[in-house]
Amino acid sequence: MSRIAACFARLDGKKALIPFITAGDPHPALTVELMHGLVDGGADIIELGVPFSDPMADGPVIQRASERALLHKVGLRDVLAMVAQFRQTNTTTPVVLMGYLNPVFVMGYASFAAQAREAGVDGVLTVDCPPEEAAELSAALIAADLDPVFLIAPTTPEARVREIARHARGYVYYVSLKGVTGAGNLDIDDVARKIAALRAHIQVPIGVGFGIRDAATAKAISVTADAVVVGSRLVQEIEAATEQTAKERLTGLVAELKAAIL
Repeated sequence: MSRIAACFARLDGKKALIPFITAGDPHPALTVELMHGLVDGGADIIELGVPFSDPMADGPVIQRASERALLHKVGLRDVLAMVAQFRQTNTTTPVVLMGYLNPVFVMGYASFAAQAREAGVDGVLTVDCPPEEAAELSAALIAADLDPVFLIAPTTPEARVREIARHARGYVYYVSLKGVTGAGNLDIDDVARKIAALRAHIQVPIGVGFGIRDAATAKAISVTADAVVVGSRLVQEIEAATEQTAKERLTGLVAELKAAIL
C-alpha cells in the first residue's frame, strides 16, 4: 500500500487536509522546516510546489512564491533534495510534487521517477499534462511506485473524466472553480453536485482545491470531498511573515483548518 493510500486508510472516513507550499519560498533553507510545520499543524498529505517560470494555472500569490524561489535558483533537483531531507525525520506523511511538465521532461521521465522515488516522493501532479498526453509519464511513475495525480475541472467532459479514472492513483484533485489558484466566487452547492457526479467514475479519493481560503469554507467543502486542498491562503501567510515567524504562523493556520474539517 502506498503512503497516500495508507494515509486515507488511517483516516477511516475522516477527511484529509492537504496544504500546499512552494519549495524554496521564502528561502530554500526554510522549506523543510515549513514542511514539518505543516505536519505539526495537522497536515495529512503535503503538496510541494516545484517553482516554474510560467505557472499558467496559478494566481498572483503562488506566482510570486515561484518568483521568490527562482530568485534563489531553486530547481527540480533542489526540490527532490528537500524531500529527501524531510524524509530523514518523517517517513509517514505523503508528499506530492505539484508543478509543470517541462522540468520533468528535461530530466527524463524514467530518471525523474527513479530520483523522486529515492527522495521519498509519493505522487506527482503535472498541471499542464492532460491525460491524453500522460501515458508515458504515468507509466514511468507507476513503475517507480509513484501515484500520478490528475486535475479535474468543472468543465471536464464525462469522457475525459472516465479517461482520468483509468489512470488516476492516490487521489484526484477537483478544481472547485473556473480560474486560477486563489480565485474567489466558490459555489459550495455546485461543488457538491459535481463531486457526486464524479463518484460514478472515480474510485480513488477526491480532493478539492482552488478558492478555499478559511476554516468555514474548508468545513463546507469537507462535507462532500475526501480531502481539502489549501494553497494560496497558506502562501499568503508565508508572504506576510518573517523568516523567523513563518513556521509558527503556518502551523497555526493549518491547525485552524484541520480543526474545522469533518
